[in-house]
Amino acid sequence: MTDYIAQNKKAWEYNAYDFWCSHNGAPADLAEQLRADPLKAIRRHAVYFDSFDGVRIANICGSCGKKAVPLALLGANVVVFDISADNYRYATEVASAAGVPLDYQVGNVLEIDMARYGGSFDVVFMEGGILSYFHDIGQFMAIMRELLKPGGKLICSDFHPFNKINDALGLEQPTMSYFSTEVYESEMAHARFYEDEIRRKFPKCSHRKYTLSEIINAVMDTGFTLRRFDEHPAWFKPELPGEFTLVAVKE
Repeated sequence: MTDYIAQNKKAWEYNAYDFWCSHNGAPADLAEQLRADPLKAIRRHAVYFDSFDGVRIANICGSCGKKAVPLALLGANVVVFDISADNYRYATEVASAAGVPLDYQVGNVLEIDMARYGGSFDVVFMEGGILSYFHDIGQFMAIMRELLKPGGKLICSDFHPFNKINDALGLEQPTMSYFSTEVYESEMAHARFYEDEIRRKFPKCSHRKYTLSEIINAVMDTGFTLRRFDEHPAWFKPELPGEFTLVAVKE
């Protein structure tokens, strides 16, 4: 396994299950909430799906299942690919409590078994700021394209590259030159929710943040046809860009 992927796996398996229980509630409690209104849980991403029932979706770095489970409740056939066994434990317990099947594959996204999964998905979906965990965005996008059937859709929602120079989302991540290609270490995404003494014990993740043009060009250079690119306001500073959603098709 690539060294930085192994490093990120160690970080994402550190206390993650306990964090999700404290942050989202026990799996049964979250399942009840998701069952009540699965479409609400998909939030603004729902508009990028043509339909849900019977659609085969690869949820990349699907974490605790907060999107995969509601997608399954809406009738989709969802496979989660994620590095963390702790995330797997929480997500599959939520799915079980919600009464929906969830195929959750723990492993390196860069090493997905294409003999099994290649060309088998209608949609590849990711959200929540995952691109910086992969140091070669061209390699990453090529794998995403390989997962899709002809005519399949990529829905990529991520943190806006503006966050490289301004912590607009309040994630307490380091800022840098917008055009920096530096690989750097920073704390786990949820470490900021803990007191300093505990926070210092969290393993560090390895990141490479991209510019807007690097992301768009990686999609097009890989052979996708870009269909849509939307920018979304930051959660607490709506005058600043916080996230984006990109939609592309495998022709």
